[in-house]
Amino acid sequence: MVATTSEPASALQLLPNVLPHLDRHLVLPLLDFLESREKYTHEETLKAKIDLLGDGKTNMVTFVEGLKRELEGKEEGQEVEGAADLRKREQEVLKTLNELQAQAQGVMEVISNPEVVSALRQDKQHNLTYLKENHGVTLEQIALLYKFGQFQYSIGHYSGASDYLYHFRVLSTDAQLVLSAMWGKLASDILEGSWDAALEELNGLREHIDQRGAAGPGGPLFALQQRTWWLHWSLFVYYNHPNGRELLLESWLAQNYLNTIQTAAPWLLRYLVAAVVISRKSTLRSAGPASSGNSARSREAVRDVVRAIGQEQYQYRDPVTEFLRKLYGEVDFEGAREEMSRCDAAELDDDFFLEAFKDEFVENARYLVSEAYCKIHHRIDIAELSDRLGLSREEGERWIVDLVRDARLDAKIDLKQNIVQMNHADTPVYQTVIEKSRGLLFRSQALASAIEVRASGGQVDREQRLGGRMTGGQKRTGGQGGPRGPQKKADQDGAAAHGQQKEDGAAATEAPAPVDA
Repeated sequence: MVATTSEPASALQLLPNVLPHLDRHLVLPLLDFLESREKYTHEETLKAKIDLLGDGKTNMVTFVEGLKRELEGKEEGQEVEGAADLRKREQEVLKTLNELQAQAQGVMEVISNPEVVSALRQDKQHNLTYLKENHGVTLEQIALLYKFGQFQYSIGHYSGASDYLYHFRVLSTDAQLVLSAMWGKLASDILEGSWDAALEELNGLREHIDQRGAAGPGGPLFALQQRTWWLHWSLFVYYNHPNGRELLLESWLAQNYLNTIQTAAPWLLRYLVAAVVISRKSTLRSAGPASSGNSARSREAVRDVVRAIGQEQYQYRDPVTEFLRKLYGEVDFEGAREEMSRCDAAELDDDFFLEAFKDEFVENARYLVSEAYCKIHHRIDIAELSDRLGLSREEGERWIVDLVRDARLDAKIDLKQNIVQMNHADTPVYQTVIEKSRGLLFRSQALASAIEVRASGGQVDREQRLGGRMTGGQKRTGGQGGPRGPQKKADQDGAAAHGQQKEDGAAATEAPAPVDA
C-alpha cells in the first residue's frame, strides 16, 4: 500500500499505484507535469520517456529518435546512438502504415458514402449482410479498420485512431475486439483533449463493462480489473470536463464501483473526496423544500464516502481524505482545519488532476467547516470561527455573511457583540423515518431474489443483485485542450520503474487499450 495509518500519503507517492493502470501514452502528460513542478530534471524526464516508448514498445520511432537526440545533445542531422536500428525500424513502420492505409481506405470510402450511411441500421448483423451483398465488404475487411486504427494509435496519430476505431466498433460483432476498440478510442479522445467525445466513450465503456458483469468472459476477476482500469482512466475526463466532478460522484458512488475502489484501488478515495468538496454547491447544499430529495441524496452520498474512508484508513489516507473524515466522521474541527491547511500549502500543487482545483477545493472546504460548525452551535463567536478557518476578523465577518446567504441558514448576525445566533429547526420525525427507510424495499427485493437463486442451486451475480443506488443521467457539455499539465521532467529510476510496472501490469492481465504493434 502507498500509506500507513502513521504516515499519510502524498501526491507523488500515488504514482506507483496509478501508473500501472494507465496506457503508456497516457503516462506522457503526467511526466511532463512532474517536470514542470521541478520534481525531476529534464534529462531524467527524457530518459523516462525513452524507456517508456522505445525498444519496440510503441511505433513512435521518430519521436523517440528526437528524444534521444535531445538527450545526447546532437544537432539535427547528426546520428544518435542506435541510429541504424532506428532507421530500419522506421522503414518497417512506414511500410506497414502505407499497406494498412491502402487496405482500410477502400472500406472507409464505402461506409462514408451517404447512400450507405442512410441504409445502415442499429442491427449490426443487418449492416454486415447489407455491406457484403451490395458492396462486397467482408468481416475481414472491416477488421482492417481495427488494425489500422490500432496502428495509428501506436504511432501517436490519435485523431485518426479515434475515427477508425469508432467505425470498427459500430460495425463489428467481435465482442473482444469491440471492447479493445472502445478502450483505444477513449485513450485517443483523452490525448486529443476531446472531452465531450471522451465522456460519451467513457459512459459507453462503463455500460459495456456492466453488461458483461461477473458472469461474462473472464469471470469476476476480469470484471474487477476492467472496472479498476476504467476508474483510473476516468480521472482524465472527470477532472477536465466542465461537469466532470458532479458526473464522477454519480458514477463512482454506484455500489459496484465504490466496492471496486475499496477492494482494488483505495488511493482513488482521494479523488472521490476531492469531487465531493469541489462539488459542494451542487451536491452538499440544501436550498429549501423543493430540494429536499436532492439534499437527502447528498447527505447519503457524504455518509457513504465518509464510511468508505473510515473503513480503508488502515491502508490509505492523505490530507484530502483525512479532512472529510475528521470533519464528518470525528467532528474534529481543529483536525479538519490542520488537514485543510496542508491542502492549501503544497498537497494539491503536485497532483496532476487536482492542481488546477486547489483554490476551489480550499474555498469549498472552508464552507464545509463553517456549515458543520454552525449547524451544531447555537451561539458562535465570529473571532473563534475566523481563527478556525485561518482568516482575519474582517475576512471572517465577510465569510459569515456570505455563508448565511449562500447556505440559507436561519441566523442573526450581531456585529456589536461579534456573534452569530443560529436558529435550528427540529427535523420532523416523519422525515427522519422516510430517510432511514429509503431504498429498503429495493434492497429487500434484491435480497429475496438472491435467496431464490441460491435456493434453486444457481450462482448469485453479486454485482447485479446487491442493492445500490442507480446513477442519474449525465450531461454532455465540454471544453477542449489536452490532458491537464504543463509540458516538461521525471526521475530516471522512478519513472522507468513506473514504465516497468505498467508493462508488468499489462502483461498480467488482458490490456484494455489497443496493444501497440
